[in-house]
Amino acid sequence: MLMKIFIKKLRYLFPVLISIGFYACKPLNKSYKSPNGYDLNHPEKFNMPESLHEISGIAFYHNKSDSVYSIQDEEGRFYRQAWGSRKQKHATFYEKGDFEDLAILNETVVVLKSDGKLYIFPFSEGRKEKIEDMKEWEDILPKGEYESIYADQPTNQLYLLCKNCKGDKKDETVSGSIFTYDAAKKNLISSGSFSIDLSKIISEGKILKTGLKASALTRNPHTGEWYILSSVNKLLVVTTPDWKIKSTYNLDSSIFNQPEGLAFDDGMNLYISNEGDEFGPGNILKFNYKL
Repeated sequence: MLMKIFIKKLRYLFPVLISIGFYACKPLNKSYKSPNGYDLNHPEKFNMPESLHEISGIAFYHNKSDSVYSIQDEEGRFYRQAWGSRKQKHATFYEKGDFEDLAILNETVVVLKSDGKLYIFPFSEGRKEKIEDMKEWEDILPKGEYESIYADQPTNQLYLLCKNCKGDKKDETVSGSIFTYDAAKKNLISSGSFSIDLSKIISEGKILKTGLKASALTRNPHTGEWYILSSVNKLLVVTTPDWKIKSTYNLDSSIFNQPEGLAFDDGMNLYISNEGDEFGPGNILKFNYKL
């Protein structure tokens, strides 16, 4: 009799014991390495409204993070919203297109299209519904695909990194262009070029043989190091100020759905934007700087 009672109780306890065993044996979440001062495993998440489901580039005005400025892939709109608020406003600067990144160079906004065209307008125009004082620049970059632009405030220079250019031999290098912007004359002046040798990280299997495929670029204001995102490789690359690869960091795909934008604020905090998908909205992830 006692044996039957024991077997009956065991039948009810068995699923519970299986569950306990499963979770006891389940490995802990993998912790990914991070650059000094940051923890890429624990971001503060800011979910975007539906209008920014496909958020791409992000930027701050004079590096102040109280408001975030952004664009999305399909609409020629310059978005603005208070940090933490899903309510956004926008100014239309162009019709539909494939807009990949933006930069705010002092009092000027520069939007990058995937084919290398640039759309430049005064920051003050961003408060209007439709931007009228806008200039379009084309055929100033080597032919290719572009997703990355960075604005250096002190020098008035723009850095543009190619995602896919024919001149990058066997995808073992990635090239970039530098322009100086004369705000008074509203003129772009070619100011040089640069390249990054990828051969080592290709041989180490850290990126695909198809190359880096850079999706965003920014500069650490404290160290001068360049931070480069590769969405397709789920990778953050850090280079020295003279473009030599220093370190690479794999990105957790459960945190970084489709990383497309990259920026620092004046507190040294790091921000990475991600496009949304059918399971969740676009977002901006904030990684607080810690000494």
